[in-house]
Amino acid sequence: MTISQFFVNRKSISTLCSTLLSTAVLSASVAVIAPGVLGLTPAAMAAPVAGLPDFTDLVEKTGPAVVNIRTTEKVMQGQAMPGMEDEQMQEFFRRFFGAPMPKQAPAPKNRKAPQAQEEEVPRGVGSGFIITPDGYVLTNAHVVDGASEVYVKLTDKREFKAKVIGADKRTDVAVLKIEGTKLPRLNIGDSEKIKAGEWVIAIGSPFDLDNTVTAGIVSAKARDTGDYLPLIQTDVAVNPGNSGGPLINMRGEVIGINSQIYSRSGGYMGISFAIPIDEAMRVVEQLKSSGKVTRGRIGVQIGEVSKEVAESIGLPKAQGALVSRVESGGPAEKAGLQDGDVILKFNGVAVEKSSDLPRMVGVTKPGSKAVVSIWRKGAAREVNVTIAEVEADKSAQKADKKSKKEQATNALGIYVSDLTDAQRKEMPGGVGVSIDTVDGPAAQVGLRPGDIILTMNNIDVKDAKQFAAMLTKIDTKKAVVLLVRRGDAAQFVPIRPVAP
Repeated sequence: MTISQFFVNRKSISTLCSTLLSTAVLSASVAVIAPGVLGLTPAAMAAPVAGLPDFTDLVEKTGPAVVNIRTTEKVMQGQAMPGMEDEQMQEFFRRFFGAPMPKQAPAPKNRKAPQAQEEEVPRGVGSGFIITPDGYVLTNAHVVDGASEVYVKLTDKREFKAKVIGADKRTDVAVLKIEGTKLPRLNIGDSEKIKAGEWVIAIGSPFDLDNTVTAGIVSAKARDTGDYLPLIQTDVAVNPGNSGGPLINMRGEVIGINSQIYSRSGGYMGISFAIPIDEAMRVVEQLKSSGKVTRGRIGVQIGEVSKEVAESIGLPKAQGALVSRVESGGPAEKAGLQDGDVILKFNGVAVEKSSDLPRMVGVTKPGSKAVVSIWRKGAAREVNVTIAEVEADKSAQKADKKSKKEQATNALGIYVSDLTDAQRKEMPGGVGVSIDTVDGPAAQVGLRPGDIILTMNNIDVKDAKQFAAMLTKIDTKKAVVLLVRRGDAAQFVPIRPVAP
């Protein structure tokens, strides 16, 4: 081959490569412009990836029945909030309201301060959903707790003043009523049929952003977080303001009421909890008929039966509720139950774990008879127990008994009680006290009954006795900073104390 022939062949090879490359680019272009060449229609290319759900129709169908709930409360407003000029108070407003509180001009020395007046101020926001065309609405009890007025706003911007039919703090369920007809409503599903791994959506008003949709899966069923509620655990994003909104399955049915989150920061961290709708509707029926919920009790303290305990007492497997204490004079003692008994069945239904028993007893009508199967000294036996009624919460009753003289000696105007066992389990480190009533400085900064005080001046508050002792040592010339938890969020609240 001559040199000239080599260059001619090299040129031919180059031309061939260019032709092939151009053809490939042209084919790719045709595939993009005309997908039918590859056997794909435009509709097929626009279709969602197989296996992933499309929630658009579901949201359009259910969204109109989800409502925003805002509440107000009446507080005594004076000339100015105590300690408003304090640097800590200014920092509080900068952090939580985005701007410093404007300073007011000082009043003349010879001018008498105006009398405090009752004023209605915003208290909080939450979510809810309509369950009947005539206006019954479900939400969380903590959303409306302590509110003077409750307002319900629909997606079509209509707003109604709502009446609180009843609220049950133990299950965190509340029923509201608005006056309307042919209102959009949600269908009630069956929370017993849900399965871990199925898709669900939540609709609500996180951070007051109306009709926000988040999606995820059911991550666990019957998660034990309280005495009366085996909650549904999901990974659906739920934040402050979502409380009371519906958890909806792919058939457009409500299977739960979003109620709690697991959080160390006050915001969503990947786990949220919903009240099973089956449990909630049992409460709803009682609230609609009588405005309160009646529960049964037998007067025992119980614990889990471990594998070691089961083997030592001859039980075939670890199950049931171990009686750790029998209440003196209670129904269980009268029926002959003893410390160390293991309750295996209640009215013929097996007690698989200790948390099952309070729920079984709780839904039993007070005054009725129940057959309780127990294991004692290697043998099973049955006893008949007469169900008693659970007493009402005592915190409000205790607060009502406080004298005005006692209230006047409290520099912050805060009166507290110890947390229940269920509440303490939810608090970081198990610390905190629950506010029963507020007055004076505490009312003016917006604290209210049901709030939980976690720390005072960066010191953990463990119980009501310690809190009372800490009150006696505060300097009334300086602001006291409390870390307060309300619902799903916690924040620092500075208060200027008043001299007793």
